[in-house]
Amino acid sequence: MDLTWTEEEAAFRQEVRAFTEKNLPSDIREKQMHHQRLAKDDYIRWHRILAAHGWGAPTWPKEFGGTGWSAIQRLIFEIETFKAGAPRLLSFGLSMIGPVLMKYGNEAQKSYYLPRIIQMDDWWCQGYSEPGSGSDLASLKTRAERVGDKYIINGQKTWTTLAHHADHMFCLARTDSAVKPQRGISMILIDMRQPGVTVRPIKTLDGGAEVNEVWLENVEAPVENLVGEENQGWTIAKYLLGHERTGIAGIGHCHRELMILKKMVKAAMNSGKSMSMDSRMMDKVNQIEAQVLGLEMLLLRVAADSTAGPGPQASILKIRGSELQQDLARLQMEVAAMESWPYDPAWMRAENDFHGPGDEFDLGGGATYFDMRKTTIYGGTTEVQKGIIVKHIIGV
Repeated sequence: MDLTWTEEEAAFRQEVRAFTEKNLPSDIREKQMHHQRLAKDDYIRWHRILAAHGWGAPTWPKEFGGTGWSAIQRLIFEIETFKAGAPRLLSFGLSMIGPVLMKYGNEAQKSYYLPRIIQMDDWWCQGYSEPGSGSDLASLKTRAERVGDKYIINGQKTWTTLAHHADHMFCLARTDSAVKPQRGISMILIDMRQPGVTVRPIKTLDGGAEVNEVWLENVEAPVENLVGEENQGWTIAKYLLGHERTGIAGIGHCHRELMILKKMVKAAMNSGKSMSMDSRMMDKVNQIEAQVLGLEMLLLRVAADSTAGPGPQASILKIRGSELQQDLARLQMEVAAMESWPYDPAWMRAENDFHGPGDEFDLGGGATYFDMRKTTIYGGTTEVQKGIIVKHIIGV
């Protein structure tokens, strides 16, 4: 693999940098750089700024309104926007249900939903995990019974990220209990704004409430909202998870957190505090920088080998990316040490402007450390990913 940038790629990098510097709202940048939580409107504003420039779907082919960018261009875009302080583009529409509809959706679904995803007119959530059905997703209990021209859906979902903001859910539900569990599941699109949908936030270790419990009680969905064929949901779910795991690698996030880590190291050294800022700490920083660059190269290689869509190699990316995100947060905590300030919920929500002793040692680092604990769980645990690698790549 050629590890140098072509002139065109270098020019594209400068284009992305210049656009982001000019158009990213400063309040969003400040929140991101200080590990503060974004409001719903922050995500929508940035997405629509990109959409107005024709960049609303960076990973999509032109056929469906996307940029048609190469794997390298997509990588450059993610890294440069993240390093500039831009928020992640929400994956539920762009990286999950969008690609699913392109492959399995009917023409009506494609023509209606895909343009709305690009413009961020709809906020999606993922209805997969249930109490007792996480890693063993095929054991899910939510049922969808067809009654005339609609499905009646009953069940409970859990750990549903950002469901409290969502307009729609792509939901896995059991449509046939007389067959093997994997063969009796369908994917159905659900309007979250209708009666019978109850969303309750779950407070997590970092003090936030990003995930939710969702109850579906006699919720209705027209048969037109079935994605693909009835009982084809397991195949569709696996296809979607491949896209999710590739995104969870979080290469842009890793580059930004590495940049923040280096700033913290420099500030600590300039302050005259020796703390643990000796050769051992510098070795750790150098090692993790090499690992981030290694993840970048791995991502490019997997993208080049996956022209037909994500395969089991996405599990390798998921493992390495999620572990690196945790390691970066841990190193930031090591460097900040006693310079860190107590958790302040109001500051995390950007409701006050108290920054503590300096921008390099913000109050959000601790919350981010706790938040990153989840990365080796969602999208399939590390143990599940290792099983996929052993079975489908090693062939054992």
